[in-house]
Amino acid sequence: MKHLIIFSRHNPDLPPFSCEFAGGRRRVLDLPLIGWLTLIWVMLWSTLTWANVVTGVVVAVAVCLAFPLPRVDLGLRLHPWGILLLAGYLLYDMYTSGVQVTRQIFGGRRHSPAVIGVPLRCRSDLMLTATAVAVSNVPGGTIVEVRRSTATVFVHVIDADRPAALDAARRSVWRLEELMVRAFGTQDEIDRVSAPPPTAPRSGVPDERGDTV
Repeated sequence: MKHLIIFSRHNPDLPPFSCEFAGGRRRVLDLPLIGWLTLIWVMLWSTLTWANVVTGVVVAVAVCLAFPLPRVDLGLRLHPWGILLLAGYLLYDMYTSGVQVTRQIFGGRRHSPAVIGVPLRCRSDLMLTATAVAVSNVPGGTIVEVRRSTATVFVHVIDADRPAALDAARRSVWRLEELMVRAFGTQDEIDRVSAPPPTAPRSGVPDERGDTV
């Protein structure tokens, strides 16, 4: 018997948390999109009431059915356990890095900042962007450039006095990349981050002293 409604868990080609109606014309209801459109509707009315929420849902469903979006695979997959690990690691890393940066600032010792190039294992735009955002959210590391052609991110590091500190910064980027992929990546990308990290280049972007690492 042919199903009238097919959910995303039964069809991997559908976006996460969505359903598709059977028929000649492709009609897909993307639940996150409906939720977002409903939120915009309620914000436009500036009043949170049941009437506005229900009306927003009806309008959002009508818009999604009347103007279906083309099928685009963003390469986004949701892995609940990976998302929990990523969130926990980010909270821990932001705390420990914040303490470390505070010690560096008030420690009284002059530090030598630099920009290092870190090649990533995944080359998709989504994972490059997500990893760059995650690295920039952690104190002490700021992305100054993302080179798409080589899948390389260039990170500004405060303490570049010791080679061990530079190696630790690269390992931190690779760790964030692995956790990001295991939370939102495809199986092919997960296989990529399971391999050892690539060799880091010895050239980079000059910092304010003109040094490269």
